[in-house]
Amino acid sequence: MKDRKPLFHAEIVNETGVNGQAFVKNGGLNVKLSSPLSDEEGTNPEELLGLSFSTCLNATIQSLLKARGKENESRVEVHVDYMREPSGIGFFFNVEAFAKIEGLPFEESEKIVEEAENRCPVSKLLAGSQTVSVTAVEQF
Repeated sequence: MKDRKPLFHAEIVNETGVNGQAFVKNGGLNVKLSSPLSDEEGTNPEELLGLSFSTCLNATIQSLLKARGKENESRVEVHVDYMREPSGIGFFFNVEAFAKIEGLPFEESEKIVEEAENRCPVSKLLAGSQTVSVTAVEQF
């Protein structure tokens, strides 16, 4: 894939782990980080993963709706849980995405959400993980 020209390129830097700052090079986003287990102000990997996944999946759903000539509103909510491995050694993220499309029959919504899951670049990145799920819902 290295021989292809990217449509967009970003370089993100973290020099402090979960406490401190992370930033996008060249004057982009700069975020204060804090552990999800502390009371300190800041964001964490769980929140950033949820923002990335919900944004990508919903943008893909909206693109699919537009391609079908539909203007229905959609919403994606992602729940990210920071979990300890059952062995007690190490951690993992349990990620659940819930997607709703207003005004469509549920069966049609399910098909669009499934197609979006297969097309969304973040979904592709997470594909195959046993701790990631995407579910169409009728209401939140």
